[in-house]
Amino acid sequence: MTKPTTTPTHRKKLMRTWPLLTPTVGLLLLWAFVPLAMTLWFSFQRYNLLDPTITGFAGWSNYKFLLESPAFLISIFNELVLVGAVLIITLVLGVAFAVLFDQEFIGRSIARLLVIAPFFVMPTVAALIWKNLLMDPVNGVFAYLARLLGFTPVDWFTHYPMAGVVMIVAWEWVPFATLILLTAMQSLDRQQVEAAKMDGARGPQILRYVILPHLSRPLTIVMMMETIYLLAVFAEIFVTTSGGPGNATTTLTYLIYLRALVSFNVGGASAGGVLAVILANIVALFLIRTVARNVDL
Repeated sequence: MTKPTTTPTHRKKLMRTWPLLTPTVGLLLLWAFVPLAMTLWFSFQRYNLLDPTITGFAGWSNYKFLLESPAFLISIFNELVLVGAVLIITLVLGVAFAVLFDQEFIGRSIARLLVIAPFFVMPTVAALIWKNLLMDPVNGVFAYLARLLGFTPVDWFTHYPMAGVVMIVAWEWVPFATLILLTAMQSLDRQQVEAAKMDGARGPQILRYVILPHLSRPLTIVMMMETIYLLAVFAEIFVTTSGGPGNATTTLTYLIYLRALVSFNVGGASAGGVLAVILANIVALFLIRTVARNVDL
């Protein structure tokens, strides 16, 4: 295979476009690397907003204090539980809704709109709606239905805080999975489905051997994009549980907030931010390789 060469015409085109691209590229680099460089710098400093006299180089003490804190391991575990549970719920319901709304029925357009609508609700608003209108143990809709059926209402954010947060976040992200997978369903070969039916395949067999293989790549992309965003979930936890009870819903993102804006320990919070960036990049690298492997198939 011959190595491509740069022609004089191509070089002239680059010389003409490079001055126009330089400001944009430079701005993007500043936008990305300056905050990261400052976070890395502060992570090695003694910097507490409550006591300006505490200054100087801290070395690895901020990282050591954070890694030895019991709250750090709990936050990592809670992060994995939250991301894993929401991914399972959104992928399962996304496939179910995509298959359902791909069928012809009366009011399908309105049903599609209602399913996709929660994705456009702001996280803070969604958390307030679920906390005060649906999950309130006294006046919430769930409490009313529980009393109507003869059950005792559940105080979700006291007894099952992580489950409550998972339901809110999943409600926000099921529309995204549905939209991507429903779009992918439009390219499904209908003749393949009809042939499977003629061969005696039932609904579960068609789903397993025809629909799911067709949706494998979109499912991987949905999983990658959702994981990247779910690692930064904050508003839903802040509005509903504030990381509690105890550390029951404290994720790494919320732990960084506690270090920075509650304890005013900028150095410790910066160390947590650096660790969060490292973990997010490890996850992103794994997911990108998975997506690339599926695309090459």
